[in-house]
Amino acid sequence: MNKRNDIRNIAIIAHVDHGKTTLVDQLLRQSGIFRSNEHIEERAMDSGDIERERGITILAKNTAIQYKNTKINILDTPGHADFGGEVERIMKMVDGVLLVVDAYEGCMPQTRFVLKKALEQNLTPIVVVNKIDRDFARPEEVVDEVLELFIELDANEDQLEFPVIYASGINGTASKSPDQQDENMQVLYDEIIEKIPAPIDNRDEALQFQIALLDYNDYVGRIGIGRIFRGTMKVGQQVALMKLDGSVKQFRVTKIFGFFGLKRVEIEEAFAGDLVAVSGMEDINVGETVCPIDCQEPLPVLRIDEPTLQMTFLVNNSPFAGREGKYLTSRKIEERLKSQLETDVSLRVENTESPDRWVVSGRGELHLSILIENMRREGYELQVSKPEVIVKEIDGVRCEPVERVQIDIPDEYTGPIIESLGTRKGEMLDMINNGNGQVRLIFMVPARGLIGYTTEFLTLTRGYGIINHSFDSYQPMQQGRVGGRRQGVLVSMETGKASPYGIMQIEDRGTIFVEPGTEIYGGMIVGENTRENDITVNITKVKQQTNVRSATKDHTVTLKKPRIMSLEQALEYLNEDEYCEVTPESIRLRKKILDKNEREKLAKKKKYAEMD
Repeated sequence: MNKRNDIRNIAIIAHVDHGKTTLVDQLLRQSGIFRSNEHIEERAMDSGDIERERGITILAKNTAIQYKNTKINILDTPGHADFGGEVERIMKMVDGVLLVVDAYEGCMPQTRFVLKKALEQNLTPIVVVNKIDRDFARPEEVVDEVLELFIELDANEDQLEFPVIYASGINGTASKSPDQQDENMQVLYDEIIEKIPAPIDNRDEALQFQIALLDYNDYVGRIGIGRIFRGTMKVGQQVALMKLDGSVKQFRVTKIFGFFGLKRVEIEEAFAGDLVAVSGMEDINVGETVCPIDCQEPLPVLRIDEPTLQMTFLVNNSPFAGREGKYLTSRKIEERLKSQLETDVSLRVENTESPDRWVVSGRGELHLSILIENMRREGYELQVSKPEVIVKEIDGVRCEPVERVQIDIPDEYTGPIIESLGTRKGEMLDMINNGNGQVRLIFMVPARGLIGYTTEFLTLTRGYGIINHSFDSYQPMQQGRVGGRRQGVLVSMETGKASPYGIMQIEDRGTIFVEPGTEIYGGMIVGENTRENDITVNITKVKQQTNVRSATKDHTVTLKKPRIMSLEQALEYLNEDEYCEVTPESIRLRKKILDKNEREKLAKKKKYAEMD
């Protein structure tokens, strides 16, 4: 078999925040593809605003560098399990992976998750122990941990012989020894060319091109990004698109883009082994195969991770609807959700009986909250319900998603954490004492038990704990209540502005969520009660002024700092009878039924129904 020695296809995989994107930055810089006066942003591969702010990769990105006479196509993948669908499909496009592991943290849940996907595809691994310059780096122990993980995941003998490179992405250095660093990353480039297999050159055979990622552009419409597994593709060629449902559509290839650095470059033709983006197909989906019209042989369909969490999205109907947003109507919201489906294959949007509400399903809280955050930044106003796990019927048994949870905490917090996860039906699998006062706990916990757990976890560990979790499997549903909020809330009875006097009157009832001067409406949640029941309060109350002077003159009152929630915290906080109202300016929590009397009537009905 002829090989294309002028090309290598690799993916960079790692747990979130182990330095993948910074490492790609350095590979790009040192390959000499940028002009000396060209400005390159830090983490150049993370192009979205939210990606840059949070330092996470959400969408897989392709880039290519030229080293000596070889083009290296690099795919930077997301580390979060919520975007695991992206990782799985990328594994089909490459011949090898760089597994990046932090020299201090070692193997983490997503390291396991992404490595498992790579080994299943029989890819050749190179292990990069990154952040070797960190204090307390423990490279030798980390390599042992990686080897154990490979064995645990049933790696074959060739995969177990993985080469190890020790690197510092931030300094742009690498070497084969943990004790000293070379001046640059040349050793890593050489290792990629030597160890990662070159693609097979079968350009003379019939074309097979499979779409693994989607992009969308206002000028050319949908763009399919994928790999040519066989044959040659040319601009202007008439081809057949083998659809997932078995039908076949014909179209003409209008443009082919190759990747070079961070740019897409128009090319006239591409060959087996190339990663390219193709436009000209309106109705194209991930997993579909492009073939010649006279030789229709589709490749096996790519599996896409099923959603595990769903929420209801609604048109905003609160008393403050339309004040802050630009796009408010059901038509606008539906158009925006449909456009998200163009590129996000793990998302599902279902219409309901009401034209003003949709059920949106995704891979996890982060997946859905990033969609909501993007929408509010674009000027949309909407309401969302509490996230709920998607229950499946498997062999006649109701099953729910279960997550594998890894927790790193100082050992004095072990007891409270084990207890808190026990109440959420967590099952402890392992407890590892690292000897430096740190303990690592591994649990299996139903996904619904983790909704809203992060805040409790940070409180219990005083912010010193690290929690990571990734989807493991569907298992028979646990009986009884799992997780959820125990406390009731303080609900405003009036519409107006929160006054310092009103806040002062109810401060001892619990925690306040609003600052003085915030506009409030009746039925809006303004705080958390210390007990389990909800209380209706008047937070807009103003002190009556009289001209009678008092001997016990008012002293200056200091109000406690309110708890202002981020979008994720607000979504986690919700109960079944509440909505989160999201606008470009505000995030408000409210009761579904704003009127106090209506709420009480419904509660009574529910109580009697339970007694019957």
